[in-house]
Amino acid sequence: MDEATRSWLLAQLGTATNLADLDARYTRLGKARAVAIEVLNQRLADLFSNQPASVTIPNAIGLGYAENIKAIERKIALLEAADAPPAPDEPADNTSDDDTDPGWSIVQLIERPRR
Repeated sequence: MDEATRSWLLAQLGTATNLADLDARYTRLGKARAVAIEVLNQRLADLFSNQPASVTIPNAIGLGYAENIKAIERKIALLEAADAPPAPDEPADNTSDDDTDPGWSIVQLIERPRR
């Protein structure tokens, strides 16, 4: 895995992510986007299995993990979306069908007669 891909993965997953684990997953999966989705799915599964969605001690404290779960689900959906920005190891899609890209053209300049 090159440095640009590693930096992209750390930006998607956080700097506390184990680099050896990322390298092993990248070797197995071959794509940075697949690695990011797999890590996020594992984090989501860990949240579901290890912790209740909320813990409340009456008159003392209340903790909720529902927003963390929603945030991870949104991140997974963003990475799986068809219009998501490409990862560094993915080719950029230059075959857009919209007319917003002016492209290249040739223009002939003609001198106007002076008065």
